[in-house]
Amino acid sequence: MREFDLIVIGAGSGLDVASAFASQGKEVAVVEPGPLGGTCLNRGCIPSKMLIHRADIVDDIRDSERFHVDAEVQDIHFEEMVDEVNQEIHEDSQQIQQGIEQSENHTLYRTKTSFVDSETLDVSSAEAEEDEITADKIVVAAGTRPVVPPIDGVDDVDYMTSKEALELDEKPDDIVIIGGGYISAELAHFYNSMGVDITIIERNDTMLKYEDGEISEKYTEIARERFDVNTGFSAVEVEELEDDRIGVVAEDQDSNQRSFEADELLIAAGREPNTDSLEVENADIETDDRGYVEVNEYMQTSVDHIYALGDIVGEHPFKHAANLEADVALVNAFAGNRKKVDYTAMPHAIFTSPQIAGVGDTEEQLSERGVDYKKARYEYEKTGMGMALKEENGFVKVLASEDGEILGCHIIGAHASQQIHEVLVAMRSGDGKVSDIQDTIHIHPALNEVVQRAFNQL
Repeated sequence: MREFDLIVIGAGSGLDVASAFASQGKEVAVVEPGPLGGTCLNRGCIPSKMLIHRADIVDDIRDSERFHVDAEVQDIHFEEMVDEVNQEIHEDSQQIQQGIEQSENHTLYRTKTSFVDSETLDVSSAEAEEDEITADKIVVAAGTRPVVPPIDGVDDVDYMTSKEALELDEKPDDIVIIGGGYISAELAHFYNSMGVDITIIERNDTMLKYEDGEISEKYTEIARERFDVNTGFSAVEVEELEDDRIGVVAEDQDSNQRSFEADELLIAAGREPNTDSLEVENADIETDDRGYVEVNEYMQTSVDHIYALGDIVGEHPFKHAANLEADVALVNAFAGNRKKVDYTAMPHAIFTSPQIAGVGDTEEQLSERGVDYKKARYEYEKTGMGMALKEENGFVKVLASEDGEILGCHIIGAHASQQIHEVLVAMRSGDGKVSDIQDTIHIHPALNEVVQRAFNQL
């Protein structure tokens, strides 16, 4: 059995901890069966946003007529587009792997692993002499995987998850998507912009159910103009049809059924943690009722020398959250529990069209907890730049306490992922007050005026 100072399971944000330990002369093992760089680089944020940017360009060209510009899309080289993105991703992943393999203090195990006990991991399928490894400290950063619901016939058809949807080498004519969350919204935007007909089956009354209600309702309204959106329905059966097409039967609460068919089926029904394959129970690592690793404010698990971070802890499934958690886990694993994780003003964004971004509580969350609040809303089209962009659907919604504390901000519209940032700075580095935004001089007629004016409504 080989001994290390640190073992990191997963090669996403966990690599930040591994590299920092190795830079101090510590012996570090990294265990990762898949491509290095984690979900974000290989199967998530990066390739999806690279493809979505191309979709945005296509939409801008098609939308140019609104601005009295005569332009049209002559052709879309779909295969070349996807190949280029995936080749860039592969090269980045390979560079990470080469860096680890060339390091004197890293040892890379390209294998699945599981806990033997709280100090030992099984790496027996690795191309190495040892079957087991052990360490003084262990970091669990093994992420999540797509959920595949128990739909009748699903095991008998070729379906896609988000991973395969980013790698298709041929553009389909149509796609049925099961699920109406952020993955569905982003991939529907990309494929529809490429000329693919999209059908969405969502069991809730609106898409993006975790967003503020007004945002969710507005996005669902916009989505219905682009896609065949079927809310209130759940997929109950899938089957292979003639010509390799796939049929889907969906049912509502009153047992009313609808049937759909398409070239491809995309299942985007959420994600689940990889704790089961790690057999964390062998290490006495406690998990919640969903299977996510439970950690304290130091990112420490129920076992003192084992830390966890990223999607597998189930707190905030964002790369920027995982990076924050990696920094906390690093300090505490290396030097003892000295740093607490601070999720203040943890934001998120959805890169569909229009973009969506949010931070803090939704109105529904505040109402459910009985918190007193006031709210305001301001439309993009009422600002100079909003008029220039002809942004007809966008708005900023602000939630605040009676004494002016910012409780939440939710945006739908152009550049929402950037628009939210001044609110993040106010909430995390400022006083967290409405006046932080109101008293800031905003460039006229920059788009951020819509944020200022929403706050001024309070």
